[in-house]
Amino acid sequence: MATNRWLSFLTDAVRAISRELTRAPRGGRTAAPPRSAPRAGSGTVSAYPGDFTGTVAAEYAPHPDGAPDPGEIVWTWVPFEEDHSRGKDRPVLLVGRDGRWLLALMLSSKDHTRDAADEARWGRRWLDIGTGPWDGQGRESEVRLDRVVRVEPQAVRREGAVLPRALFDEVARGIRSPSGR
Repeated sequence: MATNRWLSFLTDAVRAISRELTRAPRGGRTAAPPRSAPRAGSGTVSAYPGDFTGTVAAEYAPHPDGAPDPGEIVWTWVPFEEDHSRGKDRPVLLVGRDGRWLLALMLSSKDHTRDAADEARWGRRWLDIGTGPWDGQGRESEVRLDRVVRVEPQAVRREGAVLPRALFDEVARGIRSPSGR
C-alpha cells in the first residue's frame, strides 16, 4: 500500500513539474513577442520582419533625449534565431538603422571564450566589451557580431548606457570583418 502512495506522489510531482516547465520556458525569461507595446499612431508593434542581412552602415549617434539611438545599449525583446515567434528580453547595442527599424547586436554576460571553438563551428562571433552601467551586477559583457536584429524603436523598454566611441568603433570594425577583428 505504501508503494502505491509513493508512486502516486511521484506521478503527481512529475506532472506538476511538467506543467511548470510548459508555462515558464527554459531560463525563465523567455516569452512570446510583446503583443501591444505602445507605438505612435498605431498602438501596436509591427511583426518581426526577420534579421538584417545586408551591410550595416554603423553610426554612432547617442543623444541624451530618452529616445533609443545608435551607440546606446538598451533593453528590448529579441527573437530567437530558430523561432522568431519566441524570444528573450535582453540588452542590445544599437549600431544603425534600416528604414524605421533600429539595428542591434545582442549582449551576453556569458563568457564565450571558453566555448569559442563550438561558437565558431556555428558561425557565432563574440567581442568582449567589458563592464558598464548596462549590467547592474557589473558583469563582463560580450557583444555578438554575426547576428544583426531589427528593433522597433517603440519596443525599447529601458536604456542602459552609452558605449564609449572607441569601443563602438571596435564593434563596428568587427561587424564588417568576417574574422570579427
